[in-house]
Amino acid sequence: MTAGPLPEMSVEEAGRTAGRVLEEVGRAVVGNHHALRLVLATVLAGGHVLLEDLPGLGKTLAARSLATALGLDFARAQFTPDLLPADLTGSYLFHQHSGEMVFRPGPVHTQVLLADEINRTPPKTQAALLEAMQEHQVTVEGVTHPLGSPFVVLATANPVEHEGTYPLPEAQLDRFLTRVSFGYPAADDELDVVLRRVARRREEVALDAVTDARGVLAMQACVETVGVEESVGRYCVDLAAATRAHRDTAVGASPRGSLALVLLARAWALLEGRDFVVPEDVKTVAPAVLAHRLVLRPELWLGGGSGAEVVRDVLGSVPTPSTSGSDHGASAGAR
Repeated sequence: MTAGPLPEMSVEEAGRTAGRVLEEVGRAVVGNHHALRLVLATVLAGGHVLLEDLPGLGKTLAARSLATALGLDFARAQFTPDLLPADLTGSYLFHQHSGEMVFRPGPVHTQVLLADEINRTPPKTQAALLEAMQEHQVTVEGVTHPLGSPFVVLATANPVEHEGTYPLPEAQLDRFLTRVSFGYPAADDELDVVLRRVARRREEVALDAVTDARGVLAMQACVETVGVEESVGRYCVDLAAATRAHRDTAVGASPRGSLALVLLARAWALLEGRDFVVPEDVKTVAPAVLAHRLVLRPELWLGGGSGAEVVRDVLGSVPTPSTSGSDHGASAGAR
């Protein structure tokens, strides 16, 4: 599906295509424009998203709608306490007619995987996703199987229900480029959801594909051409370092957090139709990138402290650089 050279695409063209994708998704998902842009930016940055929100707020609908609008294969895995790693990655079965062991792929062999209620499965099964998320492959009985291209995990978790759940280890949380929450819709948006459902006289919403896998890969390649001035890169590093020195954190953001912040800021700039990053891009994406990478001090748990509050505090204390605008393309660096 993705063999051969990718179509040539400028940053402006990629931004327009991304805008049409968001418009198409908006036919099914009402409101939540900022959250949807964050999710799409994460996909274009080649990362994975943790959708941490209450039930019934459209996480599954958003994931399926985004996959459809991007023209990508979609699979859903319902994470339960008895889910085994082989249920996710696939397993070898004996084929009676051929007399051979045949590999049966699991739901992870797709392009967009919805890992529904990921915190309801034990750590051993959660760990089965680590190789897939990091290496875009799975190893079953010593044999490595590549996954789809592109490959994105959209995982959901309920932030308030603790019975029968397993907290995600920090190592796995760090593999998610962003953590996004939709939250409750505004009253007008919620009314719009109700009226749209009544008007179409059916549950599902039929969406059209705006692009395909090759187009998504071309847009991801465009993200790598977005320039980052040294001052903006240093700003990202200073923000991550400030979370480590913050009074409320036991563990701050790692260097992977700095890299993630730069990468998502580049994807956000592409959504804005720019081929360079400005500090406002960094400020916009910083809470989604950094908050879930922080470990707060134990005494703050009962007080309701959060990583998002730390990030907001850091954004208010670290000086914002002034960019010259003359060397945007000089530092289009690696991930």
